[in-house]
Amino acid sequence: MKSNWKKLLMAVLGATLILSACGEDDNKVNETEGSSEEKYKVGVTQIVEHPSLDAAFEGFKKALEDAGLDVEYDVNNAQNDKSVNTSIAQKLATSGVDLVFANSTPSAQAIISETQEIPVVFTSVTDAVGAELVESMENPGGNVTGTIDNHPDAISNTMKFLKEELGASKIGMVYNSGEQNSVAQVEAVKEIISDMDMTVVDASVATSADVKQATESLIGKVDSFYIITDNTVVSALESVVSVANENKIPMMVGEFDSVDRGGLATFGFEFYDIGYEAGEMAVKILKGESKPSEIPVQVPQKLKFVMNKETADTIGLEIKDVWNAEFNE
Repeated sequence: MKSNWKKLLMAVLGATLILSACGEDDNKVNETEGSSEEKYKVGVTQIVEHPSLDAAFEGFKKALEDAGLDVEYDVNNAQNDKSVNTSIAQKLATSGVDLVFANSTPSAQAIISETQEIPVVFTSVTDAVGAELVESMENPGGNVTGTIDNHPDAISNTMKFLKEELGASKIGMVYNSGEQNSVAQVEAVKEIISDMDMTVVDASVATSADVKQATESLIGKVDSFYIITDNTVVSALESVVSVANENKIPMMVGEFDSVDRGGLATFGFEFYDIGYEAGEMAVKILKGESKPSEIPVQVPQKLKFVMNKETADTIGLEIKDVWNAEFNE
């Protein structure tokens, strides 16, 4: 009898131990499942705060959010200060981030000079090859890729519109000669108009505080303005708008945000879109699906003609149906 009780007791204890062990295994599985979602840290370096760059960053974040990634951002803005820009790059290169989002040419140049290991995805860059960010558009090489803010047809369409529709021949351009992306755009304009009986009259600035005076210095010398995607000038765009409107001079701009802020028109794209497209690249890199060197640099995918009707009315410009323009909201 005692032997039977002992056997029963041993059986119960054995079953209890098995159930306990199973419970522990289940807990381990649950703990593993609960921690299986990886958290990523992304460093952000942006040269200056203005609507276009801000929109690009919003697009970048949305792409990572749509992909379901859990991301912690280390956001840094240089406020157009070169020394601060360099310091940000140095900090991010040693901060243990999984990837750096470089929002502008100076930002990208600074970070790749500090690291050849951390993946870098850029946007708001005009000439990625000329800025020595990548070896070529098709094969970036190294640890860098991204999206550019230079559609191949945007400048040529703008020059044709100024000449054929507005009768302009002297194009005023205000830009920061210290920004490689701006120099590339000015040179591109000069090359395009070389056989169009048009000339560029330019004024260089070093800071946003110089923009209004530089714009005023062109009055009487130009019959139109073309404000490219120059970070320094765009950050002070309202001062250019005021000078252009006061003098009834049409001012073409480089992207939609500048139309919203008072520019007359653009053959452009949304900076949000190129930021989102850069974010899609970052997702592939973070997930280990691709290396930056394997992802071609991408041009803006959507180009359209958008006008600011209020600005057209201010300078006395009649809008023609044949322009097929869309209007900013």
